[in-house]
Amino acid sequence: MGKEATLEELAAVFGDYHRIALVSHMRPDGDAIGSVVAMKAVLEELGKEVVALNEDPVPENLTFLEGADGIQRPDAPVDADVVVALDTANKARLGKRCLEVLAEVPRWVNIDHHVSNEFYGDLVFIDEEAAAVGEIVYGLIMEFGWPLPPAARDALYVAVSTDTGSFQYSNTRAATHEMVSDLLGRGLDAGSLSTLIYHNYPFRRVELLRELLQTLEHSDDGRVAWWTLTEEVKDRLGVKPGDSEGLIDVLRAIRGVVAVVFFEEVEDGMVRVSTRSKDPRVDVCKICAEFGGGGHVMASGARLPGPVEDARKRVLAVAFEVVEAAGLSTP
Repeated sequence: MGKEATLEELAAVFGDYHRIALVSHMRPDGDAIGSVVAMKAVLEELGKEVVALNEDPVPENLTFLEGADGIQRPDAPVDADVVVALDTANKARLGKRCLEVLAEVPRWVNIDHHVSNEFYGDLVFIDEEAAAVGEIVYGLIMEFGWPLPPAARDALYVAVSTDTGSFQYSNTRAATHEMVSDLLGRGLDAGSLSTLIYHNYPFRRVELLRELLQTLEHSDDGRVAWWTLTEEVKDRLGVKPGDSEGLIDVLRAIRGVVAVVFFEEVEDGMVRVSTRSKDPRVDVCKICAEFGGGGHVMASGARLPGPVEDARKRVLAVAFEVVEAAGLSTP
């Protein structure tokens, strides 16, 4: 287990080391990509040599972000002084290939905001109250007096906007709005960026939503809702990573629903599970923790072996128990 880092220790890491590798979780979302892009831009402004890696490609819906093309797929051992892992609670979620190419790097720093973080690495800096890791990165920039180039400014906005559901989720706090206010004062064009984030999807995303709605189910009392995405549908529609981002909110928006589950068939016969809650009494992290996953009280994920019918049965049984324990009915 890593040591909880002080701000002074983090400052020393970024001050003392020149070659820095940045990495985040597989199937990266806006916070993962935004945080890495922002940190890379800032560190390069400071004269550091930086490589940014991800096991998977940058999702198509985030390729508009300046600097996103600087995130590489792992293909050869990385010669660096330190690895900084961002927005990743579980080291294994960095991906097998990323872990292989980073295996010889002598020092690891883990910066995250998930309550389920496993405290891997040499130094660990966790802020569970932060709306996004992008918010943590912004705080470090302010604390250390680092430069904030436009590419980093925009990437930080994408990070916090996507992880707060465009500032709708309960993780949004005063500090989040204060951060965005400062970014606006630095020239952020929030309207244009929001259009690129939320109003620029390919038509296949609409086709995907139509298919998912065909699988929509709910508990008898309407408290839990779920749907399923199969490999067959993904292949038929040509679904790409990022196409399903945010669609789970269609389920969460149903009146009376307090917990939702998105089941997705993925490679190697595994099933990816995403859970959301809209009542803080329903801790969906407890659901995912039963299957080796984790995240936040109101948004968590896990992976477990298929077939999807079996995985769905197991996960829903736990989901019903969690909702019932919260005093919100079901089963």
